[in-house]
Amino acid sequence: MDKFVVNIIHRPEMVPEYAEKVTGHGKAEDIGRKALLTESLDIFKTQQRLAHENGLKTTIQMTYASLFNEEAVALAKEHHEKYGDEIALSLLGLPCKEFREKYNTKDFCIWMFSMEDKKSIVDDVFGKFYDMFGFYPESTGSYYMDADLTNYIKEKYPSVKCAVATCWEEGPKAYHTCNNSWYTLFDGGPWNPWIPSKQNTHAPAANEEEDSGIVAIPHLSRDLLACYDGNGSNFGTHPQNVLRGMIYDSETWEYPYLYNLIDQYRSLEKYNNGYAYNMMFVGPGWMNKMGRWEAPYELLEKSYSDGCAYYGKLKKEGKLIDMTMAEFADYYREKKGYTEPECALWRDILYGSDKQIFWYCDPYMRACVNMDQGGAIVDLRPYAAKLEWPVGIGTKHVQDASYPFLIQEKYRAGYFTHYAGEGTVRSAKLSYNGEEVDLCLCRTKAHFSQEGNTRILTLDPVEIAFYDLTVKLQTKIYFEEGSSNIKIERDILEMSNPEAKVQLNEYMVACYGTTEYPENMTGITLKCEGAGGEEIAYEYKCREAELAGADAVSAVIPAIETKVSMTSSDKSAVGYVKEGYAFSPMFTLGYTKTISDKEVFATWLNLEKAN
Repeated sequence: MDKFVVNIIHRPEMVPEYAEKVTGHGKAEDIGRKALLTESLDIFKTQQRLAHENGLKTTIQMTYASLFNEEAVALAKEHHEKYGDEIALSLLGLPCKEFREKYNTKDFCIWMFSMEDKKSIVDDVFGKFYDMFGFYPESTGSYYMDADLTNYIKEKYPSVKCAVATCWEEGPKAYHTCNNSWYTLFDGGPWNPWIPSKQNTHAPAANEEEDSGIVAIPHLSRDLLACYDGNGSNFGTHPQNVLRGMIYDSETWEYPYLYNLIDQYRSLEKYNNGYAYNMMFVGPGWMNKMGRWEAPYELLEKSYSDGCAYYGKLKKEGKLIDMTMAEFADYYREKKGYTEPECALWRDILYGSDKQIFWYCDPYMRACVNMDQGGAIVDLRPYAAKLEWPVGIGTKHVQDASYPFLIQEKYRAGYFTHYAGEGTVRSAKLSYNGEEVDLCLCRTKAHFSQEGNTRILTLDPVEIAFYDLTVKLQTKIYFEEGSSNIKIERDILEMSNPEAKVQLNEYMVACYGTTEYPENMTGITLKCEGAGGEEIAYEYKCREAELAGADAVSAVIPAIETKVSMTSSDKSAVGYVKEGYAFSPMFTLGYTKTISDKEVFATWLNLEKAN
């Protein structure tokens, strides 16, 4: 088994986000205020001390503002020599007097600038870094780095091999919990390190040709269940995330959840060929002397100290290895192949439920399976399309960098819906004598295994009780590496009446989008493929088509250059497609089949690029 790898990343952010207003005590804004700069540097020194006291090396991501501060530059050089810390460069922390005077803007998110300004800013920041240190950095990062930005940096500054490139599920959920004021929308990316494609940062490269030349890491390691269900900013291995989520004992100042979360990341080695990763990325604004998140400075400092101590303890026990970002990029390139997926069988460690979900990510898709809904797929991003999605001023997407979904239960309802319409989900229904049961209502648990290049989820059997028939059914879900599909197998283990026949309806309700709001579905083409198959051009007319023995049932969605289809293992199955309507702007693909005791039926969900 490999050791648990951790990246500890600090940035001397001389003008931390939010902090000017706190230290300013209602005075007119002055981002050059000496008290602000002094406090920021003091907090950076504290963070560095706490890491080093616990035997941990860090990656120091110098901000643009810090490059104008002689003490910050000298500290970075000293800690590089003394502790082996990497001196890197962050594209966060742009705001300072020099930046504002040159660019005449309060924008600070590099991906939101025009491409012309992105290039100019990168050249300014990298040039200033070179002036201070005499070399170009091997690592950089931001909350998000779009593909055009990454490609430019790699071409102009080839030494860069690693970057903080997205913040997991930082989309509408985070936006809403910040009073609709935090315009960083980039849902839909990987939660753990990956090699981004040249076409889209979120979509991992499938081969050398697509390789952007860097290894990307997430901005934070977050709780893959609590963060998905709620605001991710409250649930991460960044200790102050846990304080912001109020997940600590207010009397003892203890936070077992933080250690449980780190340990759950450690456990991911079981699903990833012995590899597990975690990161902590912290700017000084989180440890403000005035306190944050209703927590006093003493608790902020204690939580960070305790977090470093836990990583230090694991290192002393031989269970953890601390790496700089550049070291990690080399390790990752050796460890992982392009098509090797990232898997996470994740359980609730916060709310005391039995909820369990499974995350899967490879160059063709990102998918989430929810065992509380019978193993339904509740999130699906079609990376196979490698959708080019320029962001920033001058593009169609000034702020929204999310990778579009086909299925997303939080933004498109999932199974549990209003009195009319449908939500997006991939599930199955069983019908018998006029009664119908959706597997979304059948809670279960999953067990992970691997056979060759296929990852398998075997779900505990569920019992479905009709008025005069009980059916015991087991689901298996197969993710074959490099296949761009998901195979779902239903096995009828037992029927109370072995002679009975039930109808199985394997279905997928889908749409596309990045937020809660509907997109224009006109232009989508639904098709029952095969001899005599029918095609429906989406016009919100609620039409349906079916074909016995259909080769495939499919939808082509030009807006996201994606084709999604279902295929079946049995030629006797009837394929069908359904067009939605304005109140329920979805489409449905599916197969129905009469199934008997001891019978097994398989369907595949397939993704490909539609040119």
